[in-house]
Amino acid sequence: MTWLRSLAFQAAFYAWTVGLGLATLPALLLPRPVVLGVARLWIDGTFWLLSSVVGLTYEVRGEAHRADGPAIYAIKHQSAWEALVLMRLFRDPAIVVKEQLVWVPIVGWYLVRLGMIPIDRRAGAGTLMRMVRKARERLAAGQDVVVFPEGTRTAPGEHPPYRPGIAALYAALDVPVVPVAVNSGLYWARREFAKRPGRIVVSMLPAIAPGLHRKPFMDRLRDRIESETARLTEEAGGIGGRTGAR
Repeated sequence: MTWLRSLAFQAAFYAWTVGLGLATLPALLLPRPVVLGVARLWIDGTFWLLSSVVGLTYEVRGEAHRADGPAIYAIKHQSAWEALVLMRLFRDPAIVVKEQLVWVPIVGWYLVRLGMIPIDRRAGAGTLMRMVRKARERLAAGQDVVVFPEGTRTAPGEHPPYRPGIAALYAALDVPVVPVAVNSGLYWARREFAKRPGRIVVSMLPAIAPGLHRKPFMDRLRDRIESETARLTEEAGGIGGRTGAR
């Protein structure tokens, strides 16, 4: 049943993405609020499909920890699902994304128009400088900056080192960093076709104020995200007992 639901979702998702993308191509030439509206329409349709076809929903906890002003949100990355939900979690996010994504037809064009921050992780220090500059511009424009501190998706239970990009942003931008934990990998795992029914939890955690040195900041960020992610995983039944799996 899970496999069949996943197949139906995948077919509907691609049809929805391509159909809407082609139908709204002229929107790319219109003012940015129109482009943002199209992106939200695509996300809303995708989440309707996840809920109605797969039976996968989500909840957000810790809303009180949202920053009152400009901030960086550092989000645990277990699944492609996080990239989708960000347009719902934030009014107008500027997401740090892999540069390769901007070359994807239609999707990449929208990423550029929405003000996302593409980075080439192979380019070294120059990439960090460009990322910081663009992030500063986005914050000044009123956008929240969103980054995946691990730099790539990781399976539940894995604990890779956090990449230096989040430390560079924290040191340079003088704004709080809000850690965010998820348990999405239990339901929509990386490199797996199956998408399992259940309820993903997004947990926003107390912000880390600016001013810490690099190591204390990274230790605090990692501890908050990883400990909360472990707790959410256990709450959902653990890695071997995914809630709703069948």
